[in-house]
Amino acid sequence: MKYPIGIQSFETIRRDGYVYVDKTDLVYKLAQGHIYFLARPRRFGKSLLVSTLKAYFEGRKDLFEGLKMAELETEWTKYPVISFDFNGLSNQEKNPLRSYLFSQIVATEKKYNITPEDTDDLGLRFRRLIPALHEVTGQQVVVLIDEYDKPLLDLLDTGNPDDEQKLNANRELLKAFFSIFKATDDHLRFVMLTGITKFSQITMFSGFNQPDDISLSNRYDTLLGITEEELHTVFAEGINELAEEEGCSVNEIQESLKRHYDGYHFSKRMVDVYNPFSILNTFAHLDMKSYWFASGTPTYLVRLLGNSQESVMEYTSQNYPEQMFIDYKADKEMPLPMIFQAGYLTIKGYDKDFNTYHLDFPNNEVKQGLITLLANNYLGQEYEMTSTLVNIVRALRDGDLEQVRKLFTGFLAETPYSMRPKKNQKQRELYFHYTFYLLMRLISCYTVYTEKQLSEGRADCIIETPKYIYIFEFKLDGTADEALQQIRERGYGKAYEADPRPLYNVGASFSSKTGTIEEWGVK
Repeated sequence: MKYPIGIQSFETIRRDGYVYVDKTDLVYKLAQGHIYFLARPRRFGKSLLVSTLKAYFEGRKDLFEGLKMAELETEWTKYPVISFDFNGLSNQEKNPLRSYLFSQIVATEKKYNITPEDTDDLGLRFRRLIPALHEVTGQQVVVLIDEYDKPLLDLLDTGNPDDEQKLNANRELLKAFFSIFKATDDHLRFVMLTGITKFSQITMFSGFNQPDDISLSNRYDTLLGITEEELHTVFAEGINELAEEEGCSVNEIQESLKRHYDGYHFSKRMVDVYNPFSILNTFAHLDMKSYWFASGTPTYLVRLLGNSQESVMEYTSQNYPEQMFIDYKADKEMPLPMIFQAGYLTIKGYDKDFNTYHLDFPNNEVKQGLITLLANNYLGQEYEMTSTLVNIVRALRDGDLEQVRKLFTGFLAETPYSMRPKKNQKQRELYFHYTFYLLMRLISCYTVYTEKQLSEGRADCIIETPKYIYIFEFKLDGTADEALQQIRERGYGKAYEADPRPLYNVGASFSSKTGTIEEWGVK
């Protein structure tokens, strides 16, 4: 089988015989509508979807032979299509967004022999182009915009005043650009916007005929990505080859693929969706790696989290109403919508009684990759599977908490002073137990909870191993006895009274002066 790694052209995939997961029945259903918005993580197939829609609306019947679309479409009307791909913006120009929009408008005018307006007003030029296309071709116009939010994400929260100025300018330009769709609605057959993040209507889509947001639609939850049925049928050959390469059964390979790449859900129907980029690369290279996460560092997300008062772990395994993770509001210190829409959290459950969604990591690839990234960024060093980390886990496995103390104390002592927060008591205290949490999750072989909500409070950290349970409480410039007393008084261990495993309460006192453990008590 030929796997289309990095190929986003529907025509190339079909002409050159690459494997293609047939979603054209959903594309046909989508094309019957008018104005849509779809948010999906990067490398999830948004550009291929836009390319497929372009081929369909241009009447490219030959490219759809043998697909579901060929059985559904009978007319194959050819429409004028204007497409914008903001991935292609060049930052070398003074005003790259405006220059790109203008260049696409000029190219469309030339393609259809439309006499351009004698004006440099971008909005006016585009406003007059759409009805002119309708008049020249006799058909309404199709507008496709891929990765509309890239001109914003590249500049978001960098701390650079120049970038902030550019961000505001791009936002205003896009608002004005989108408002043209409302003014020319009678001339439009179809409009599609894709991106990673949906910026709030107030900051972005005001003046625009509000698009139908299908990001969490039951009808289109499998429009992008690979379902389990598609994996087992379309990629049966790849699964067999991988099983032979790994020297294991087909069932074992299917289970491994599910743990590592499955777990995305894009509606309350909870239909499993696999990451297509990682699946294609796995079969192409016959090797299971973290391809999606390694394909690009989410720098905008790291910046956003770095300026937030909360860590990403504060948002995992929690229940939220839909409005809390759908629209990103740049004026709010709430990165949850960005984390979710970027693909680092996904829906893991839906409570219809309260209309809330349970969000968590989609799979092992994302969980392990993001934790490693955050640890590197948070601690200011590159941490691999070092002997220190392995020894900490080994000591927890054996119930040797004195060894845990020695190893963790030594680790903190080597962390640069400049990395320790100094703003306030809460941030300094959070730093120490969050550092411990990240270290454990880097290896991720035990169940680890941070700030776990219990009946009488929140435990700083709980670690469950096959043989032992550990409850940790951290104090900054306090005493180990105070930490142990809090565990006892608030009954953090009550949830484990029926558990046969031995339970250890650990109180740790950190020194803001030395940056490491001052006292360590175990009971």
